[in-house]
Amino acid sequence: MAYWLLKADPDDFGFAELERERRSVWDGVSNPLALKHMRAARRGDLALVYHTGKEKAVVGLATIVSDPYPDPRLDDARRVVFDVAPQARLARSLPLAAVRADPQFRDFALVRMPRLSVMPVPAPLWKRLLSMAGEKKP
Repeated sequence: MAYWLLKADPDDFGFAELERERRSVWDGVSNPLALKHMRAARRGDLALVYHTGKEKAVVGLATIVSDPYPDPRLDDARRVVFDVAPQARLARSLPLAAVRADPQFRDFALVRMPRLSVMPVPAPLWKRLLSMAGEKKP
C-alpha cells in the first residue's frame, strides 16, 4: 500500500463534497509530475486530502478506490484520473504552517513543491502527519 496527499480547492470541490458524494473522480490534474504520481497510485492506497486557498490544511483521509484510468472527458491518454472515497475527517485539521515548522518535513514535497497537486507520502511522514492531526491509529 502507498500513501498520497491530494490537494483540493475547497471552493471548487473539497472534502465536504467528497463526503456527500461518497465516491468521486479525482480529476483536473495536468502537471506532468503530479500525473506521474497519479499513474503510480493503486486501488486500496490511502490519501490525505489537503485544502488549498485560505485554509491550507490537511483535513481528511480518503481511499483510492480505483486504479488510474484515462480521463474520459479528454482525448489525451496522458491525462489520468482515479476514483476516491472518503474515510473520515481528521480529528483536527493540520495547517501547512505546522507541517513546515516540523524539521521532519524539510524534504517533503508539500513543503518543497507547494504547487504540486498529487504527491507521495513516505510511510514515516504519513504516520507523523496523522499523529499531528490527533489520529490515534496512524
